[in-house]
Amino acid sequence: MNMNGNTILITGGATGIGLALAERLIAAGNTVIVCGRRADKLAEAQAALPGLHAYEADVSKEEGRVALYERVTSAHPNVNVLLNNAGVMRYLKLDGPEAWREAEGELATNLAAPIHLAMLFAPHLAGRPDAAVLNVTSGLAHVPLAAAPVYSATKAALHAFTLTLRKQLEPQGIEVLEICPPHTDTDIGIPGTNGDGIPLALFADEAMKGLADGRREVPYGWSALTSQASRAERDEIFRQLNGG
Repeated sequence: MNMNGNTILITGGATGIGLALAERLIAAGNTVIVCGRRADKLAEAQAALPGLHAYEADVSKEEGRVALYERVTSAHPNVNVLLNNAGVMRYLKLDGPEAWREAEGELATNLAAPIHLAMLFAPHLAGRPDAAVLNVTSGLAHVPLAAAPVYSATKAALHAFTLTLRKQLEPQGIEVLEICPPHTDTDIGIPGTNGDGIPLALFADEAMKGLADGRREVPYGWSALTSQASRAERDEIFRQLNGG
C-alpha cells in the first residue's frame, strides 16, 4: 500500500483502532475521513486530530451506507482507500430467541457493512492511483472464542470475503488488504475490560509497518499465531482459549 498522498475513509474511526490508524495516516501525509454513530466521539476525534474529516453515519443500516458513499464521493472525489474498521462484539449465550437481536446487529455491522461498502466503492476506486480496500478482521477469525460466537463468525467470514474480493478486484488495479488484530486494549466488547490486551499504540504502529512493507495480511502477536497455525495447532489453541 502506498502510505502517503491518499484520501482514506475509515469506518468506525472515532475511537479505538480506527482512530489510532487515522492519527498515523494523517501524520504520514494522507487526507483522512472517519465516520461513526456517536457525534460526541467524532467531535473529540476532530479536536484531537486537526484536519480530520468526520461524518456521522450508521453503517449497520443499508440506507446509512448508501448515504455515506454518496456524501464521501461528493465531498471527497479523490477518495482512493476504503478502510472497513467498524465493528461490534457481543458476549452471547445462544440459548434463546432474545439473543438474535444482538446477533443481528453484529452481522449487520461486522459483515454486511464491509461487503456492501466494498460493492459501493469499487466502481469509484477502479482506475484511481493507489486504490485499496482494507478490512479489519481479528485473530478470532482463525480460532473462535465461544463466548463471542457471532463476532468470531463474522470475522472468519470477513477474512474469506477479503480473499475473494482481492481476486475479483485485482484486474481493476485495486489492492485488497487485511489487518488482523489480536486482543487489543480498546473498548470493543465490554468497555474497560480489555486492559490486558496489546497496547493500542503498539498495535497501530505495527500495523502501519506491515502496510508499509507491502504485506497483504497484517497480523500481530496472537493473531499472527492463529492465522499461521496448522489445524492441529488451532484445535489446541481453541481448547486453551475456551477452557478445555
